[in-house]
Amino acid sequence: MSDFALQRPLTKRRYTLEVRQQMAWHWQALILAGSMILGLLISGTILVVAGVPAGELLNEFVILTLFDSQSLTSVLFQASPLIMVGLAGCLAFRAKFWNLGLEGQMIFGAIGATAITMWDIGAPSMRLPLMIAAAMACGLLWAVAPVLLRLKLQVNEIVSTLMLNYIAINVLLHLMYGAWKDPKDAFPYSPKYESFELLPELGNGLSLSIPIAIGIALLVLWFVNISRAGLYLRFVDKSPKVASAVGVPVAKTILMAVLFSGALAGLAGLMVAAGQEGRLTHSFYVGYGFSGILIAFLARNNPIAATCAALLIATLFVAGRSLQVFYQIPFAMVQLIQAVLVICVASSDFFIRHRIRRVQGGD
Repeated sequence: MSDFALQRPLTKRRYTLEVRQQMAWHWQALILAGSMILGLLISGTILVVAGVPAGELLNEFVILTLFDSQSLTSVLFQASPLIMVGLAGCLAFRAKFWNLGLEGQMIFGAIGATAITMWDIGAPSMRLPLMIAAAMACGLLWAVAPVLLRLKLQVNEIVSTLMLNYIAINVLLHLMYGAWKDPKDAFPYSPKYESFELLPELGNGLSLSIPIAIGIALLVLWFVNISRAGLYLRFVDKSPKVASAVGVPVAKTILMAVLFSGALAGLAGLMVAAGQEGRLTHSFYVGYGFSGILIAFLARNNPIAATCAALLIATLFVAGRSLQVFYQIPFAMVQLIQAVLVICVASSDFFIRHRIRRVQGGD
């Protein structure tokens, strides 16, 4: 370093933190991709320390998962309810409503669908459509209280949705250990659904839940990008105060988005109960609520990106089960990887919204 550089006053090298007005989408994508790569590198390091050979990480997470037909089917099978909870999170977050009650809405969706089976409501040919309608209706209804508390009384939805999760869990446990417990077994689950109450198989281990998930994703894409309600929702997402000033019905838009979110979470509960478990169980919902929040973060509330992020999380789930079997890695390690990804993606938002600029100081 030259003597001139050493003699320069420190005031000549000041930096300020500025809020960006906007950033090109390709730069946002690059920063987001970099944060995800960093999260995966940290996660890989954690797994290596936990005992997974470094050379097996690529083999376990990519080759054996995505290039094996059976594992790929498992990924698609697992992705369907994840797509639903991810889309549910995207819709609510776009409305500036932090819906952390996805698990509770899933639980009541599955309870509503199971009620149709327990009470033999409708003809066998109409049973599954009735279960779908009941699941979406119950998920929607479980989202009504927190959104009304927010709109009418300004109650923080983070608190109310989280508390409703605990209520939903205890209602589920009450049913599974009580009136709905399978009389044939001593385990906390309901009697098996009849064959006509299950989501139909499409062959090769795939079920109707996959085309339903894709169809719903396209519907949400149309809703947020083309419909008038989606235009209102974009205004609310940018600034609720400005949206209200220009005549956007902010309260109605938030209410509609949150109720739609609850209905999709309820549908996710049906997909797990009638598409995977074949009955209502006491722990079918575990991990899905956190995953829905992660997917919405990764996708930045974009429906198509949420579908891709759900496939990524499903890949982590399937590979995590393999690690549990062959390397005795606990499932909590998979959840830790999800948490690392959330932190990295959330941190990337700082660089998207801010920049560090060098300014010239005075004498």
